[in-house]
Amino acid sequence: MMANLFSIFEPSSSIFNFSLNWISTLLGLMFIPYLYWASPSRWSLCWSEIIFTLHKEFKALLTPYSLGSTLFFVGLFSMILYNNFLGLLPYVFTSSSHMAMTLALSLPLWVTLMLSGWINHTQHMFAHLVPQGTPSILMPFMVLIETISNIIRPGTLAVRLAANMIAGHLLLTLLGNTGPSMSSSIILSMLIFSQILLLTLESAVAIIQSYVFAVLSTLYTGEIN
Repeated sequence: MMANLFSIFEPSSSIFNFSLNWISTLLGLMFIPYLYWASPSRWSLCWSEIIFTLHKEFKALLTPYSLGSTLFFVGLFSMILYNNFLGLLPYVFTSSSHMAMTLALSLPLWVTLMLSGWINHTQHMFAHLVPQGTPSILMPFMVLIETISNIIRPGTLAVRLAANMIAGHLLLTLLGNTGPSMSSSIILSMLIFSQILLLTLESAVAIIQSYVFAVLSTLYTGEIN
């Protein structure tokens, strides 16, 4: 039963042993040419306002030497948000619920930041291992704690995003599978209402998790410079 339940998150459709489910991540590229010739709509103006707000917020978190990175983090937020919302559609593969994608986003970013920091700002990286005002007797422990904290950062970013997306989808699947076995119309109506509430909650989680991933990545970048 549990194997069948989690099988909804596994790639299953394929042609010549090539998984087609991951193509859902690239479907957003079809909407890019549309933005160049279509007249601005309310949705596009609203999205532009969101991007401008995120740009100002990320600009405040970054140092003056890395302000150009705001475009990268806004794009990262947009891609994760798109994949999270795409997974809420029926029969659409949720790529952001897999560690293969979330870790592929967080690990290269973390490795790049670490290499850049230790090569260009070595003294600052050593100083960052010991918070200001730490007693001398606690310095070795603080270095160990900060080192472990830096090492697990890509894992926490990846697990946080994947676990939150999996949890909501599993709950929606469990409640949806109990619908055909119900005979009472009142209980079935309550189930449908709860599904709508959960879908609304999942929409909020999709926005929050993409925002958290982008903000934490921005904070990690700001600590390097």
